[in-house]
Amino acid sequence: MKVAENFKFNKNFGQNFISDKNLLGAIVKDSGISFESEVLEIGTGAGTLTQAIGETAKKVVSYEIDKKLTEVLAEKFENNNKVKIIIGDALKLAIEDIESNFSGDYFIIANLPYYITTPLIFKFLEQTNRAKVITIMVQKEVAEKIVATPNTKNFGILSVMLSHYCDTKITRIVKRQMFFPRPNVDSAIIKLTRKPNVFFDKNFLNFVSGCFAMKRKTLLNNLLKLGYKKETIENAFACQNLSLQIRAESLSVDNFRQLFANLEQNKKNN
Repeated sequence: MKVAENFKFNKNFGQNFISDKNLLGAIVKDSGISFESEVLEIGTGAGTLTQAIGETAKKVVSYEIDKKLTEVLAEKFENNNKVKIIIGDALKLAIEDIESNFSGDYFIIANLPYYITTPLIFKFLEQTNRAKVITIMVQKEVAEKIVATPNTKNFGILSVMLSHYCDTKITRIVKRQMFFPRPNVDSAIIKLTRKPNVFFDKNFLNFVSGCFAMKRKTLLNNLLKLGYKKETIENAFACQNLSLQIRAESLSVDNFRQLFANLEQNKKNN
């Protein structure tokens, strides 16, 4: 059965499918999965990537939001006992329900509409430590923001937060011609490998967000807006030999960690 003959692509879900077998195989290889791996795929689509994952992984649980694909996918995988298709929105489902499908830690592989990639990544960073590696197709521009380094135009909240929790790497660039329907931008495959013993802290996220709140302002001014006292900030800067004129985009991820810890400890002591 050809999916294109039985399904009209849904623009509301931002569907862009891949059929090139070499690219599908490359995505699976980039993810680092093995024959012992359990994989959560988000965005089954036409099932081409699902099938490629299933050729290597021990088990694939794939979520698809579009109910119109139910019959197509059921027929495609009816004789494949390694693949389980669930029609539902993984972004809205409880993490406990999703993880009930897995016996232990698992990998995530996803080719999703760009507008939900960041919420999806943060859902799994915030709510679980069992998703050890996330390999996801994102807009090339977003990938460049994720791996950006200090003092570059793309460095910001996404760069700091994802580098804090994960080792980040762009594994390959994917040209827009590789998709159907063809999107307006190129994509990139990015691999996020969770760092051990680094747990999600919403206070740290709020702190980093506040540091970048007004990019034209100095970090000192942004921290004052967050409610820290000027003397406390100056002392924390002195501990790291930071200039009072420095801006957030010039700090390393380690600088952010140390600064947050120092300011929070000082707040507790006062």
